[in-house]
Amino acid sequence: MPLAEPAQPARMRDLLGLAALGLPVLAVTGLAKEGRLASGPGVEAIGAGGNPARLAALLARRTEAGCRAVVSIGIAGGLDPDLVPGNVVVATGVVAAEARYAADPVVVEALLARLDRPGLTVRSGDLAGVDAAVMTLDGKADLWARSQAAAVDMESHVAAAFAERHGLPFAAIRVVCDPAHRALPAFAAQALKPNGEPDILAVLMALARGDARIGGLVRLARDSKAAFAALTRCRALLGPGLGIPLPEAEQLPEAA
Repeated sequence: MPLAEPAQPARMRDLLGLAALGLPVLAVTGLAKEGRLASGPGVEAIGAGGNPARLAALLARRTEAGCRAVVSIGIAGGLDPDLVPGNVVVATGVVAAEARYAADPVVVEALLARLDRPGLTVRSGDLAGVDAAVMTLDGKADLWARSQAAAVDMESHVAAAFAERHGLPFAAIRVVCDPAHRALPAFAAQALKPNGEPDILAVLMALARGDARIGGLVRLARDSKAAFAALTRCRALLGPGLGIPLPEAEQLPEAA
């Protein structure tokens, strides 16, 4: 009588089966800079300039998922008062107005293992998904009290809903930019072009109108620099396919 094969978690079998088809991981981003960072071997990046409705419409056009997993990756606003710019959150789930979407535990474990390196502060916890930027200190404090989510962004809930519709594993890696104790400048919600690139003209016009102050811009630039430095480090550590494993025969070479 032949020996039975070793037991393997059903989700890992699914991941390996999809990988064998040559399907990429779908990286869902907001900013164009996030998309450029996320792109690479085994990864297809999609973004919508920080507009959740436009992102949902882009994903709805994909009648076939065309990917083996969905990962929301980029920067986020801090809700947990203990987090500072550059701290990394690997999501255990995404809390949105209508639902909570759980992240795939096998993928979460793999991501945490890859990112557990000196010089990076990484924690796991829920993210909050919102359709409009949370700009004020009161808004952040209220969302923290209601959700206990570590950070907030405008893409993860859309990405998680897409993954759930298609029965795909979902994960999110978000790096804190503006911490809980720092409000976003009022102009920030309009400071992006539809393709996710910074709208420099909008920023200059906000300065001319008095809607933005140099001090606020300097603080935001400093926070953004810390966040993107950590995100760049994370991306290098994740490697091909954003760290979601391929079968041994299909392994892609690690980035140098």
